[in-house]
Amino acid sequence: MSVVSQQRPQAGAASSRKPAPTAGLRGLGHPAILALVPALTLFCAFWLLPFARLVLMGAEVDRGSGVSAYLAILTHRQYLTSLAATLGISLVVSLAAVGIAGLAGFFLARHRFAGKSLLVASLTFPLAFPGVVVGFLVIMLGGRQGALAQLSLWLFDERWMFAYSLMGLFVGYLYFSIPRVITTVMAACDTLDRSLEEAARSLGASTWRVARDVIVPGIAPALLSTGAICFATSMGAFGTAFTLGTRMSILPLDIYGEFTNYANFSMAAALSVVLGVITWIALSVARKLAGGGLGAPA
Repeated sequence: MSVVSQQRPQAGAASSRKPAPTAGLRGLGHPAILALVPALTLFCAFWLLPFARLVLMGAEVDRGSGVSAYLAILTHRQYLTSLAATLGISLVVSLAAVGIAGLAGFFLARHRFAGKSLLVASLTFPLAFPGVVVGFLVIMLGGRQGALAQLSLWLFDERWMFAYSLMGLFVGYLYFSIPRVITTVMAACDTLDRSLEEAARSLGASTWRVARDVIVPGIAPALLSTGAICFATSMGAFGTAFTLGTRMSILPLDIYGEFTNYANFSMAAALSVVLGVITWIALSVARKLAGGGLGAPA
């Protein structure tokens, strides 16, 4: 009897256990699966199939070199220079945007003053501008008839211009990258636990030590994500570069030139794949670092 009485609770406990939820699509009901159908259809029709076609087209023979377009990118100085210039300016723009707008976003999140809403609206206004308009604004600032040229002509009897170079492209990219960082950093600063800062100050930490050990790690995921977005946007931005001049050697303009001017579809496809893969890797690495507990409390 004692053995039976001891086994009954165990059997009851075992029977009361709930089955583990099934993973994957098997655990979803039919309505949930049907809800995924439109998204999967659009994904396959407008991204997966065209990108697969680009990959195959890029493996074809390049009209200019007679070898595979992917191999031509790695062996021709023109394309390597374009790739290096695109990577360099995108990286510099990302770092500059995170540094400048990160400080501005933190200041705006922590201080209240008259006209703050108007200032935030003005700083984020470039988000409403397409790339062509941004390029035109850079020309109005640093072009031949721009404000800087007129001022230098009046002061030094010579025109100073930067619009039609990588410097002008940097200014244009930075102009529409700063708003993306400011809004994200402001939202991240609002979620910081200020008690950690107060505790650090009570222990004798200086302002710079608090910023380095508490504030920056706390908003690091936001900085990484916005930096990656700025990098990806700068890598593929076309309107601003096209407005400032088609002679600059960067990947978006090279893709446009190979496709429209020379009908070199294999090279245009290969350059598009390279640009897309680099951007995807940057976003994936940033997402992994930002989601890996970076800046989270222990």
